[in-house]
Amino acid sequence: MIGKRIQELRIQKGWSISELAVRARIAKSYLSTIERDIQSNPSVNVLEKLSYVLEVSINELLETQAPPPPSLDSDWLKLVEEAMNSGVSKEQFREFLEFNKWRNTKQI
Repeated sequence: MIGKRIQELRIQKGWSISELAVRARIAKSYLSTIERDIQSNPSVNVLEKLSYVLEVSINELLETQAPPPPSLDSDWLKLVEEAMNSGVSKEQFREFLEFNKWRNTKQI
């Protein structure tokens, strides 16, 4: 995952892999293995060099973007709001879901 992040930052700078390797003073072949996630655990020294050259903190370098959570369509949102407004508690709703799962397994 870190390799894709480094590649993403390199591309944002408009640099080739060779250019980043020269700027960071690391071997192009080693950088290539990092970007392809063959080497998934680069040393702290290499991470420091890359973060300095890419102008990001090591934390930012290590960050991966999680996929956005699924969104509810408007019908689901209305149902949830209706349940909340009618006084259904979270526990009651969970109980209903568990009952419904149980019922569906009995119908098979």
